[in-house]
Amino acid sequence: MTATLPTQVSIAAALTAVAPAGLPFRFTAYDGSSTGPEDSPVHMHLATERGLSYVLTAPGDLGLVRAYVQGDLEITGVHPGNPYDLMKLMLNELHFQRPSPAEALRIVRGLGWSHLKPPPPPPQEHLPKWRRTFEGLRHSRTRDKVAIHHHYDVSNKFYEYILGPSMTYTCAVFPTLDATLEQAQYEKYDLVARKLDLKAGQRLLDVGCGWGGMVRHAAREYGVKALGVTLSAAQAEWAQEAIKREGLEHLAEVRFSDYRDVSERDFDAISSIGLTEHIGVRNYPSYFGFLLDRLRPGGRLLNHMITRPDNRFRPTGAFIDRYIFPDGELIGSGRIIADAQDAGFEVRHEENLREHYALTLAGWSDNLVAHWDEAVEEVGFATAKIWGLYLAACRVGFERNNTQLHQILAVKLHDDASSDFPLRPTWLS
Repeated sequence: MTATLPTQVSIAAALTAVAPAGLPFRFTAYDGSSTGPEDSPVHMHLATERGLSYVLTAPGDLGLVRAYVQGDLEITGVHPGNPYDLMKLMLNELHFQRPSPAEALRIVRGLGWSHLKPPPPPPQEHLPKWRRTFEGLRHSRTRDKVAIHHHYDVSNKFYEYILGPSMTYTCAVFPTLDATLEQAQYEKYDLVARKLDLKAGQRLLDVGCGWGGMVRHAAREYGVKALGVTLSAAQAEWAQEAIKREGLEHLAEVRFSDYRDVSERDFDAISSIGLTEHIGVRNYPSYFGFLLDRLRPGGRLLNHMITRPDNRFRPTGAFIDRYIFPDGELIGSGRIIADAQDAGFEVRHEENLREHYALTLAGWSDNLVAHWDEAVEEVGFATAKIWGLYLAACRVGFERNNTQLHQILAVKLHDDASSDFPLRPTWLS
């Protein structure tokens, strides 16, 4: 039961009322109130009345993020490029209790009705879903293009600071705990190549190819003719320049294009690494149907995507939807496998790499901290803070099994149902 509040209350008292088990970090506010352990190395300070208005008018993560981005909520004891320790405390040890309507009324009245006027959101925030209709229906080509632009066209230089030389923005595969991020990203691409059984002279289609890492790996290491497509113009430009630098023009190509506009057929293999999260769960049947149609009989598909630990659909949180992945959708591997099967694929193997994504995110956070000054100069302090918060929160999510990462390997069978698969997997040898 929440505590009863007097007519006028301090901010700390109001916070304690909705977190009766207490705070795992130190909290202070501009009204002079405080709560939480005094010796905590992590300190959160609500510095302005505008910050309180953000929190009250957008309860949950969105209000806190707005206040943090605008500088109204100050955090010390952690680096803004990697507030992992704070995220662990908030997600693992902080438990809010929804107040009754009468108690909520007393809290708001005690803090002041004037704080219920919403301040303008930070400029980095994307529109809410109901206001995105002018961009088109959800997951239409136009709206998907806008969503991809919001996230991936931030700055190629900024992504270089975070991702490192591989420019790979998907889960790595760590062969050992002491492997570097670059070694792990190489292993990820090579694992995909081995699962697809790539051979010199074959043709690979990589949908949602990002900065062309898989395309270049397949061409350079396996002699495969690889085509990548991305909806990010900045990614396509960077990838084509990288292809030229490596002298792979005769084998590799990256197009600024929707994957649905690929007209070529009879590919030997298709890789989809981090695209499924963007296409919408309802579009899975048409997505897998399109990919099946682009493969030759015996051709393989490797689908690599972030998943839920269950198959119940629910929207992503407001922070992720407004600041990171507009219109992104996640579901469990069971739903993805079922839709792939219903489209005509035979699923041969699935693998959960959840722990690997937590390690990957830790590596990206370390990179952001190492290049913090350059990153802030490139995109601004507010945007850099958003990314630090996002990477750290996602890392905790994978550690807590709130999210997973699945690779699903499937094949387009021949008419006689032969698969061209060996009796036992070869990619682990």
